[in-house]
Amino acid sequence: MSDRRHAVRVFEVHRAIAWAAWLFLALAPAALAQAPAGAPSEHGTHPHHDDATVHHSFADVQHWTAVFDDPGRDAWQKPEEVVKALGLSPGMCVADLGAGTGYFSRYLARAVGEGGTVLAVDPEPNLVVHLRERSEKEKTTNVVPILASFDNPRIPAASADVVLVVDTFHHIDDRVGYFRRLRRALKPGGRVAIVDFKKKNLPVGPPPEHKLRRSEIVSEMESAGYKLVAQPDVLPYQYFLIFQAK
Repeated sequence: MSDRRHAVRVFEVHRAIAWAAWLFLALAPAALAQAPAGAPSEHGTHPHHDDATVHHSFADVQHWTAVFDDPGRDAWQKPEEVVKALGLSPGMCVADLGAGTGYFSRYLARAVGEGGTVLAVDPEPNLVVHLRERSEKEKTTNVVPILASFDNPRIPAASADVVLVVDTFHHIDDRVGYFRRLRRALKPGGRVAIVDFKKKNLPVGPPPEHKLRRSEIVSEMESAGYKLVAQPDVLPYQYFLIFQAK
């Protein structure tokens, strides 16, 4: 390969990686757990949201592993701090709604211990297979992969103490209906933790027009039947809002 062709190829690869990184920051895999735009909701037809329409295939596990598990992500996503702030204890069940390649899984698995359970939820079959293989490799036997539907996370009823939703909320259509239905998955007193990007220009994440204001998240979750109970201040670029069913 000539130097020129090699340089062009390198540029194309770097451009593809940058685009893939934006897509990840804008859409964690479980963000696909949504009804199609304009689909009927519990309140009739839900309007089309410009901030909830990114669709992308996540079938290429090798590619998305390089994106999702980029070591540079740790500096701003702070997985250990996020999991610590959830207040998990041994024996609990936590659902990782948007598990992707399992970025958070080992941290969650450690927090709930061998007697606890991590439900690693994703609608992409190839990623669910990868989640199983990763749990076997990392010996996190308490991680249980779940193949979700687009409009149903398929978390067993009354099973989860906590549902963690990272970089996903702003891509779910009919969010009020979706999270109202999600309540059935929670144990009494169960919580939903939402991590999503602040609506302003940031060094990471999607552009502001694809983000939601904190007030919008709180308002929609209240409409879905939740109350804000905590907001840990551990992330530099994202809201971290913890809700409990009313």
